[in-house]
Amino acid sequence: MTTDVTKTGAAARPGLFKRIRNSDVWWSFTRSKSAMIAAVILAVLVLAAVFAPLIAPQNPYDAAQLDMWKAELPPIWEPTGEWPYLLGTDTQGRDMLSAILYGTRISIVIGLFSVVLSLLIGMTAGLCAGFFGGVVDNLLMRFGDITLSIPTILIAILVSTVVRQMLPDDLREIGAAAVLVFAIALSSWVQYARTVRAQTIVERNKEYVQAARLLKVPARRILAHHILPNTLTPVLVAATLNFGMAILTEATLSFLGIGMPPGQPSLGTLIRIGNQFLFSGSWWIVLFPVIQLCLLVVVVNILGDWLRDLLNPKLR
Repeated sequence: MTTDVTKTGAAARPGLFKRIRNSDVWWSFTRSKSAMIAAVILAVLVLAAVFAPLIAPQNPYDAAQLDMWKAELPPIWEPTGEWPYLLGTDTQGRDMLSAILYGTRISIVIGLFSVVLSLLIGMTAGLCAGFFGGVVDNLLMRFGDITLSIPTILIAILVSTVVRQMLPDDLREIGAAAVLVFAIALSSWVQYARTVRAQTIVERNKEYVQAARLLKVPARRILAHHILPNTLTPVLVAATLNFGMAILTEATLSFLGIGMPPGQPSLGTLIRIGNQFLFSGSWWIVLFPVIQLCLLVVVVNILGDWLRDLLNPKLR
């Protein structure tokens, strides 16, 4: 019996891999050099951030590992550079490579969770507005219009500042990442809500939804099992594109001083710290975090554009 199950599992895996290789997604991916290069770069950036404790020469969040005597060392290829500080150190003796790896991890986590939270809020609002209509639709969409009338970064700044002031002093640094996720999500849910609402209005008038209503199927079951799956494609494309924007928003908030604290720097915090020494000769403190942030956002946007083109039936 065990041998048969093992053989069945072994036979299923090649079949799965074969289906992936024969799929339209894989065919389109292998025909797009830009998507392949972007995917490889993104995988390297993500893996380096995940395994930062194993790669980085030091833990930049541990003050005991910082050496002020090694402050503002240039990169290793400069005459006064020292090993193992490949990209030099900042004004606190923090290894720049370590800070960038750990900062990338924070930026990716905040961007990912903020997109997921805004996706949940937007999809819930869009489903309710499109399915129930009437007063519910008007209230949710008018609130969305008000949100869109204010620039995204201003909403994020307002929410972040208010929530920070509500927290006790000893929790402000600990909860900085959660505050950023909440602030970014509240400023970017409307796009998902409008997309899902439009799809829901189309789906609710179709025969299978009308039949489910006649059978007295609960509304939450109709929304979750019948309408929601048909609205996921455009929403997931928008989420992929907004992932890079969420990372930029977090970097902007941190650059303005209302994001991650200097003790737990994200890429935006590192850029803010390094910007103060841009014209003092310590150019590496700001240059390398900027390059990392730009590279991360660019590859995410390239993959988002490829996914949008792939799922657009007009381009097939």
